[in-house]
Amino acid sequence: MGRIRSAKKTGFLLTAFLALWCGCAQYMIVPVEQAPTTYGPVKWSDEPLARFAPAFVTYQAVNPANRIGTPKAVPDETGGYRIIVDPSEPVVYAMERPYTQCGRAFRNLIYRVHFREVPFSLIPFHLGAGYNTGLIVVVTLDAATNPILVTTVHTCGCYVAVIPTEHQTRHARPDGWDHRRFRVYGEQLPGELTFGSASDPRLLVHLRPGEHRIMHVEVVEESVLHDSRRFQFRPAPISPMTDLESLPVDTTPMSFYYESGIFKGHVRGSFKIFETLLLGLVTLDAFVGSDKIYGDPQVTGNPFYTSLKPWNRTQSEMWDFGRFLDFWGWGSCASDP
Repeated sequence: MGRIRSAKKTGFLLTAFLALWCGCAQYMIVPVEQAPTTYGPVKWSDEPLARFAPAFVTYQAVNPANRIGTPKAVPDETGGYRIIVDPSEPVVYAMERPYTQCGRAFRNLIYRVHFREVPFSLIPFHLGAGYNTGLIVVVTLDAATNPILVTTVHTCGCYVAVIPTEHQTRHARPDGWDHRRFRVYGEQLPGELTFGSASDPRLLVHLRPGEHRIMHVEVVEESVLHDSRRFQFRPAPISPMTDLESLPVDTTPMSFYYESGIFKGHVRGSFKIFETLLLGLVTLDAFVGSDKIYGDPQVTGNPFYTSLKPWNRTQSEMWDFGRFLDFWGWGSCASDP
């Protein structure tokens, strides 16, 4: 029994080392770029889904792999269809979902974007190399429609980060939370966002070229995005998240996700060979790292878990958002001080 526990511990120490090494190995200084390309929906109304929609700063967008695109079904050589992400047409998919925690009602605004690929690279090593990769940004609103949390995660469930805003009370944060900064596998993010610092605030998410890791998040004035001296702004329309389940083809619409079999609930064409080889056995998931649908696991058959430890799969799953926050130490049920 002692040997089993020792092997188990060794396996997860190896997992932690690999995740840390691969996460930190990609960290390189991004060269200064004049007016990087920025994608985001144009604010068409004061409705929360439009008002809080993030904009994404992409660096080295001359490389199509670093551009936000549109998932499409295109003909393949067999006479069927395959899924790609077209980098010439950016789109942001969005949905709203309420949840409760500690008897209080909250609302999540969920935004999803995709890229053609994370290209293969040895130096820096891209653990997540593969096609049709993506990111999710969740803006959590309280009952007064104040943003209290911003959660970012890759569509594989990797690299999750929860950032509080000035509207979230300090007692609801994890013990010892540093409101100045924190680290997520080599990336340093702000420990708090202040929406009240701008008269017309816009959430701005900076993406590292290559693996599209989130390397900075800030709140800026809306007008800053349209300053051509700072950014090349490209409008990216908002589409319903459900559009991903019915991509247009000549005959019957095709889902962005596998709908049956062992790949059910995963993005078509997103298999991550390096993550499977290095982490599949110790995480007990042959498709670890593969991008997936964000939905009810009772329906999709594919939990959107955010912890590599198999015994945390249910507690770290993001669809039940209140439980997810509890797992990561957010949202204490204690009374406000």
